[in-house]
Amino acid sequence: MKLNGVKVALICGLPTLFSAYASVAADIPLLETVGVSQIEAEPDLAEVTVAVVAKGDSASAAKQQADKAVSLFVERLLKSGVAKQDISSANLNLAPEYRYPKDEQPVLVGYRASRDVTLQLKLPQLNEVLDKALAEGLNSVRQINLKSSKETQLRLQARDAAIADAKQKAKALAKGFDSKLDGVWSIRYFEQTPVAQLRFSTAEMKQASSDQSYQYGTVKFNDRVEVSYKLKP
Repeated sequence: MKLNGVKVALICGLPTLFSAYASVAADIPLLETVGVSQIEAEPDLAEVTVAVVAKGDSASAAKQQADKAVSLFVERLLKSGVAKQDISSANLNLAPEYRYPKDEQPVLVGYRASRDVTLQLKLPQLNEVLDKALAEGLNSVRQINLKSSKETQLRLQARDAAIADAKQKAKALAKGFDSKLDGVWSIRYFEQTPVAQLRFSTAEMKQASSDQSYQYGTVKFNDRVEVSYKLKP
């Protein structure tokens, strides 16, 4: 699309080749710059996925054990003030388990059921939730994503900083080579994803739930923009 005479391409995912501009750009002196930025913020939200894994002689027995653990866990969460709409626990995975004797056919020994519970929490609730999960038999943390309630604002700040970085580099380079900028020729923008993720084993989950001084680090908002400037002849 065109924006005030500037060719703009918004790219989500893999880079795209702009062959349409190649022949024209070859005849125009260009200065290409990359603007980058990183904004860090303390997280105040967490998206947590915990799981229960249960085994039984039958599929129904394994499922009942998993369902019971999840039901008790969700009940505890609701009583402690976690909103119902912030809890997701619909999925269930059932699989047979086999023993493999040497030179014999596999022997069915039981079934394995697993259920995940995904929660949206305020960060101060995290240790309490991990305690409740352990108490009700949820024995694995699949993932903990740290977030900021100011994500939209911070994304915009990171984008503005990347743009400013590209402009500053372009001006400095042009000046250094005794040239002058003659406006923007093209912009390539790549959508970025905030980075802040914790992963726990069962043992680490126990440690995190009991350690009230656990440090969660920061959420990093990175951004990047590629800009081609025309140079005056």
